[in-house]
Amino acid sequence: MSDLIGLFHLLAPFFGLIGLGFFCGKVVRQPEGGLAWMQFFLIYVALPCLFFRLIADKPLAELTNWPFVTATTIATFCAFTLSFGAGWKHTRDVPQSVMQGVAGSYSNIGYMGPPLVLSAIGAEASPPVVLIFVFDNLLLFSLVPLLMTVAGVEKRSLAATAGRIVWRVITHPFNVATALGLGASYWQLQVPVAIDKMVGWLSGAAAPCALFILGVTVALRPLDRIPGEVPALVFIKLILHPFAVWLLLSAIGDFGPVWTYAALIMAALPPALNIFVISTQYNVGVERASACVLIGTLASMVTLTGLLYLIKIGALPYDLFP
Repeated sequence: MSDLIGLFHLLAPFFGLIGLGFFCGKVVRQPEGGLAWMQFFLIYVALPCLFFRLIADKPLAELTNWPFVTATTIATFCAFTLSFGAGWKHTRDVPQSVMQGVAGSYSNIGYMGPPLVLSAIGAEASPPVVLIFVFDNLLLFSLVPLLMTVAGVEKRSLAATAGRIVWRVITHPFNVATALGLGASYWQLQVPVAIDKMVGWLSGAAAPCALFILGVTVALRPLDRIPGEVPALVFIKLILHPFAVWLLLSAIGDFGPVWTYAALIMAALPPALNIFVISTQYNVGVERASACVLIGTLASMVTLTGLLYLIKIGALPYDLFP
């Protein structure tokens, strides 16, 4: 019973903030454009500070675990491929299928991932969280523009698209923060006390702001119907993706309980709000993206709770092939 109570105390603030945002979005009539500065603060200020703090004080050796990166990134790519296939089966449209591929493989690794995993496992889980965040983003934010160009949505040559991908990767605020954190780790730099305190405040604001925005955004996007492929995408995202991570990590080597459970939780997170942002950017599958985020978030209340409970009571072995 104490395990269930502890699990409730762990998850209730996360889903509670999403619910609060959803309630406010439904009750308080404010235009959606009002979220713009809050989203800017989150993406360009708060979350980069969070990732800098996660990396800066870690030994660099912990951030170069290439077998771990290979296993988790391949698992995400497999989830993308399965989801792309599910989207193609229902739409017969490449751009729509690309969006569905993202919906079934891109976890909420920026907004929910770090605070949830660190709360559930501890600060020692920050290296795997950072690695998954960086390399999943590199994979998916390279695949999407490339496939959209091939499909004719991006009116650019492949060479221009490749250059744009490289520029976006280099200048993305999360990746800039990661690079600064790696530099601080390598040279063992000490951030001045005043700046460190400010960075701490900003990183502490990241999770609550992100979860509240997620709830508001879903509330402002009414769902008229559930597209036929959404249940399959949610199943891939919440069940098959974490199972693929578990299987590959177990097959490649013994990564220990902290790294394996961190990777499982990250893969079991609901679809990211960024799916909606990407679909809006390309004006492709906006309704489907909203449906995936909403249904996936609701379903994850059951699946994620179940996974965390099994980890908590020691019923889930971290290695399938000990």
